Amino acid sequence: MTLNVEEMTLGILGGTGDQGRGLARRFAMAGNPVIIGSRSEERAKAAAAEIGYGVQGMTNQDTAEYAQIVIAAIPWEGHAELLSALAPRLAGKIVVDCVNPLGFDKQGAYALPVEEGSAAQQAAALLPDSTVLAAFHHVSAKVLLDPEVTAVDLDVLVLGDHREATDLVQALASRIPGMRGVYGGRLRNAHQVEALTANLVSVNRRYKAHAGLRITDI
Repeated sequence: MTLNVEEMTLGILGGTGDQGRGLARRFAMAGNPVIIGSRSEERAKAAAAEIGYGVQGMTNQDTAEYAQIVIAAIPWEGHAELLSALAPRLAGKIVVDCVNPLGFDKQGAYALPVEEGSAAQQAAALLPDSTVLAAFHHVSAKVLLDPEVTAVDLDVLVLGDHREATDLVQALASRIPGMRGVYGGRLRNAHQVEALTANLVSVNRRYKAHAGLRITDI
């Protein structure tokens, strides 16, 4: 893992969704080459053209093939199926899972149980030849996509079992103005981070905000 974080080509699976497009936009603005993936290459190219900043659109398969580091921003419902299919193309790469398994009912958002413990741990089980990390769970897509927001004021918790990889993703997060990557523990602790998103959804609904997290005293 001797990649220069400033030159890494980032691939975002599910890149045509709000979260994926938002991350693609911010990383491309920071100067990284970015590929957004979709089941439909046509949709991916259309979304990339809309974002601008040199973003490319490809199928999820080609995104996994050509990107040096891959962010999974796919719906929870298709998480296992897509990652299983892409496992050979993701071998040897860092895969950053930002999926939040959430349900919604009349009482609001709540965390869904995951057999493996968390979405990130499920990804690790499905991608034994990849280095799987968890990060970018609490970043508002509306903030990422808002052209009037010049600095994204929050910390990104980065979880994983490989020090060099977590350091790399922390540095990657910090390339977005206002954002800071913070080590958040081993991958086994990803459940709490994913589940906390339900609390943030409740905060945002009550206060009509797009709240994130800041870690104090570091």
